[in-house]
Amino acid sequence: MLQIQGRRYDTGEAVRIEIEGERIRSVEKVAAQPGTDKWPLIAPGLFDLQINGHGGTWFSDESLTPERVIRTLEPHFKFGITRLMPTLVTASHEAFVSGFTAIRKACEQDRWVNQMVAGCHQEGPYISHEDGPRGAHPLQHVRAADWDEFCRYQEASGGRIRLLTLAPEAEGAVPFIRKAVASGITIAIGHTGANSDQVTAAVDAGARLSTHLGNGAHGQICRHPNYIWDQLGDSRLMASIITDGHHLPPSVIRSIIAAKGTSNVVITCDAAGLAGCPPGKYQAASGQVEILDDGRIVIAGQNQLLAGSSLATDVCVAHVMNVADLSLREAFDMAGRNPCHLLGCEEVQIAAGSRADLVTFDYAGPGSRILWNATIASGELRFGSILH
Repeated sequence: MLQIQGRRYDTGEAVRIEIEGERIRSVEKVAAQPGTDKWPLIAPGLFDLQINGHGGTWFSDESLTPERVIRTLEPHFKFGITRLMPTLVTASHEAFVSGFTAIRKACEQDRWVNQMVAGCHQEGPYISHEDGPRGAHPLQHVRAADWDEFCRYQEASGGRIRLLTLAPEAEGAVPFIRKAVASGITIAIGHTGANSDQVTAAVDAGARLSTHLGNGAHGQICRHPNYIWDQLGDSRLMASIITDGHHLPPSVIRSIIAAKGTSNVVITCDAAGLAGCPPGKYQAASGQVEILDDGRIVIAGQNQLLAGSSLATDVCVAHVMNVADLSLREAFDMAGRNPCHLLGCEEVQIAAGSRADLVTFDYAGPGSRILWNATIASGELRFGSILH
């Protein structure tokens, strides 16, 4: 049995938590006394629905193996992440089959992997062909929405694909959305240059999320209407945003949160497979890219066009608190509770009976980093130590 003590992230109350097996057995309030105000904070673990890889490994790599999947997942515990969705970006048919198969086998091989992988996210290949909206996705693999092809990927994954990002203007997108939604898949709009009617048609068909809203777009667009306004103004869509300090300026972050509300925004780091690698130039599927000293991943030879993120979810949580004046509860819920509501996953709560996915940490306030003490996933200490 594990026991941890700290201050709740949502109320600040001092509590002592007992964990038995994979569940929280009890949560006991502790009366304030000298020293309790110095206890670490306790929150549910982070849940990122868009992580493309780590340490030089991409989940959409044709040579991916179950062992590499495991090595790629494990480092995320040190960032306070207890659940994530391995994301496969636009690639060849063979790469999708290989990637989803390796993830399935890794989940079947290790229980903790199956518990950490909340599902898979397929981002593409049914996206815009246009420069700008396509982002760093390789043009040669962009193609029309194909339900039979997707079913082969779903079979390879063992039914684990739970989120799929596509462009509403892709050939066959709307009937594909209807079939996907009917089969229980959450559909997101992303990497799109769609017109207003196309966005509305996708949402009417069942799309529920905007993937990294404000990114994967043209450098210049019509002031109105445009596909960003169309998604921002549709209350049926939640929005995921990359709040790493590079992808969106503070004013855009604040505007999206103000329009959608904190309960309808999901924080993601959208970490590239090069996350965790040192600064330098690397060869990616889309061409040569460069990791800059500040953590940005850009198309090599310039420093403006982004090709992914090398920063983890905890950086995004700290940044959004700093620039949008959010509370700990609001920011952590955007990176934990909200993804659960979107996908219908079990929500972790600091309450008896809940899944024991908890993190303890220190946070000194706006402008500070989150300093992790411990990460507990499904009742098991996966990173750090528990101080009593």
